[in-house]
Amino acid sequence: MAAREPGEEEEVKLIKTWSSPYALRAVWALKLKGIPYESIDEDLTHKSDILLHHNPVHKKVPVLLHHGRSICESLVIIEYIEETWSHNPPRLLPEDPLQRAETRFWAKFVDDKIWQAFSKEGKEQEQGLSETAEHFRLLEAELKKKKKRLFFGGEEIGIVDIALGWVVNLVPLFERILGVKFLDEERHPALLEWRQRMSDVDVVKESWPPRDKLVAKWTAIRERCVGKAAANE
Repeated sequence: MAAREPGEEEEVKLIKTWSSPYALRAVWALKLKGIPYESIDEDLTHKSDILLHHNPVHKKVPVLLHHGRSICESLVIIEYIEETWSHNPPRLLPEDPLQRAETRFWAKFVDDKIWQAFSKEGKEQEQGLSETAEHFRLLEAELKKKKKRLFFGGEEIGIVDIALGWVVNLVPLFERILGVKFLDEERHPALLEWRQRMSDVDVVKESWPPRDKLVAKWTAIRERCVGKAAANE
C-alpha cells in the first residue's frame, strides 16, 4: 500500500464509543502519528446507519473512515495507519519481516489470551481469569528479553503496547470489582514498570474515559454476569 505524501489533504473519521478499549487503540494510534481526525461517537444500543453501512459484518466499533473507505477491527486499523502514514513517527510496527511477524503474534496474543478472559461470563470467565496469570507471566518474560527495553515496541510505543494499553486503566478497575490481584511487584515487575511508562504518555493519559463512568459500567456488567450464572445453577 503506497504511503501518502506529507501535506496531502486527508479526510479521516473514527467511529467509536466512549468506553471501548478497542476504539481507544485507534485513538492512540492516530494521535501518536499526529493525524487529525473527526470523532463519531456511537451508541451501540441504537446502532446508527453509518455504523451498519461501514461495518455490516460485525456491526462493532472501531471503524476508521479514510476518504470514505472503511477499515474495521482495531489491530487492522493500526496496521493501516502505520502503512498509510509511515512517514509519521513513531513506527508502530518494525520494518524487519521477522520482527514484524513476532509483533503481530504478540498483539494477537493480547486479544486472544488476555482481553477475552475479562470479556467472558460466568464459569467461562472464572476459568479464563485463572489462566490469565500464566498469560501475564509470558508477557512479563517477553518484556524482559531486552533489559533496557522501555516498551514492547522498543524505545517507542508500538502496536503491542497499544493493544495491551487498556491494562493501564482497566486492570486496576477489574482488580477492584472482581477482588482478584492480577499484577504484583513480585511476579510482574517489568509489566508494572511498563504500565507506569504507558500511563505517563500524554496521548494515553489524555484519552481515558471518565473513571467513575467506567466503574459504573463494568460493575453493572459484572452484576449481570453473576445474575446470569446464578440463574443457570
